[in-house]
Amino acid sequence: MTRHVVVTGVSTGIGLATARVLTARNVHVFGSVRRVADADRLRTELGPRFTPLIFDVTDVNAMQAAAPVVAERLEGQTLWGLVNNAGIAVGGPLILQPLEEFRRHLEINVIGALATVQVFAPLLGTDRSRAGSPGRIIQISSVAGRMSAPFLGAYAASKRALEGMSDALRRELMVFGIDVVVINPGSVITPIWDKAEASDGSRYAGTEYEPLLRRFLTAALKSGRSGLPPEAVGETVWTALTAERPRTFYPVLRLRLLNWTIPLALPARLLDRLIAKQLGIGER
Repeated sequence: MTRHVVVTGVSTGIGLATARVLTARNVHVFGSVRRVADADRLRTELGPRFTPLIFDVTDVNAMQAAAPVVAERLEGQTLWGLVNNAGIAVGGPLILQPLEEFRRHLEINVIGALATVQVFAPLLGTDRSRAGSPGRIIQISSVAGRMSAPFLGAYAASKRALEGMSDALRRELMVFGIDVVVINPGSVITPIWDKAEASDGSRYAGTEYEPLLRRFLTAALKSGRSGLPPEAVGETVWTALTAERPRTFYPVLRLRLLNWTIPLALPARLLDRLIAKQLGIGER
């Protein structure tokens, strides 16, 4: 029997890599894109085990219109998985970042993820008339869901909210047998770093933050371009979907001890000082 998964945000990066990993394992992927051109490109690249769904996660009506396409293909069976991957990350110092930009992180990364769950929950098994085992929800968070870097406050806030929401969802959905698993990628080689390098930082020119932002971007670009391939996250999605007893979260990053275990164990004030030293805060 063919297994079916919905993955949001498959145009590039982690979403596309996840679609590649799953289709290579004979999973049929319904992948969300926002443009018809991307739908056509991915049909050609991924082949018959891929069906594009054209919607933005902030457009509930478009998602609701796409759900019957998935339901028809399922023929009364449950959806095997939902991978909430669509998201944005725009940097800036929080005291200067436009509130609308902050709100957009929450709208896409948190509310968009919940809206997707609500739309596809009946197919995952809240509709008890469907045959088959309940599906799983995989939430693509970030190391920022546990550790907040300076100048990524909006992103970190949205990912922490996603994780808090995911814990509640996992406990609420136990009644239906639907599990919720969080994946925490670190630096991953995706087009996001090209976008970051090309971004216009003039909004913060002339502020106290300008030199700090330059140092931060340099360090972030270096880390990002030496990160893991996005397929590493796709493989972890496969693990989360297939494990008999999956963990509640999976960190995916290089040098896990240095970049995950130790920072999470350090006192917050000590971590503050280490970050300040790295960025040259206090130097004149």
